[in-house]
Amino acid sequence: MAGVTDAPFRYLATKLGADYAISEMITSQTHLWQSNKTTRRLKSNFIETPKIIQIGGACAEVVADGARACADAGADVIEINMGCPAKKVCNVLAGSALLRDEKLVADILSVAVGAVKIPVYLKTRLGWDNDNKNILTIAKIAEESGIQSLAIHGRTRCDYYNGSASYNLIAEAKANSKIPVFANGDVDTPAKALEVWKLTQTDGLYIGRGALGQPWLFQQVKDYIQSGSFKQPDLEFVLNLMLEHTELIHQHYGDVLGVRIARKHIKWYLEANTNLFSERETKFAHFAQIESSSEQLTYLNTWFIQ
Repeated sequence: MAGVTDAPFRYLATKLGADYAISEMITSQTHLWQSNKTTRRLKSNFIETPKIIQIGGACAEVVADGARACADAGADVIEINMGCPAKKVCNVLAGSALLRDEKLVADILSVAVGAVKIPVYLKTRLGWDNDNKNILTIAKIAEESGIQSLAIHGRTRCDYYNGSASYNLIAEAKANSKIPVFANGDVDTPAKALEVWKLTQTDGLYIGRGALGQPWLFQQVKDYIQSGSFKQPDLEFVLNLMLEHTELIHQHYGDVLGVRIARKHIKWYLEANTNLFSERETKFAHFAQIESSSEQLTYLNTWFIQ
């Protein structure tokens, strides 16, 4: 998720149970990689195994160039995004807008797979809208193009993130695919993860927005599937994690941008753990006014004694 799954978040996700984490989506147009935003998205102070870089694009040769550049940058896997519903992405006929042109999908995937020696994955949606749910065709195209893993979000592009994710077509795609298939969408609790996994019979789950403010969800899901139970974090655990996350954000982005980036993550922690925090709005209102990285950490430390 652009703006969320940066290096600090990926580090915590894998530390807390995720089998692997995927980079924020970057453009396949490599001449734009010198921008500050893309440079930060490619930067990581952590060892990531495997290193998976997600790219988006609307032209087969451009995506292939991007794939080669990712391989040269040390990627172990490349994931092509054909699921992003953002207007600025779809307006340039990338992301989920590609689902309206199955021939172009086939061209992009086959050329990208042929351009590199490392595995290429695909992340997509059910289709463009409710009248055009062509994921079964897209899954077949992906398999025939040499894609080695397919992740499907249970909404169409026109759904954005509204309503509830649907999983029946994901289950059908899995049943008819020879490649690994992963289900995605609305997986925000261990119980929901088990429900989706049983329903779809997929090879695993992608968790995105459900981990905001609770990156320990990955281990909870594993524990619940394996044993039927999981641990709930206490206040001390969550506060220590918030401090660690904030420090990592400051290290990754620097003091000025890091202070701004930390605000949204702290807000997500407060929203996801309402049972642990009293006076949440007051706490966040004060945190949001802090302009210094050291003062952010100092203020978070005061929460231990409140």
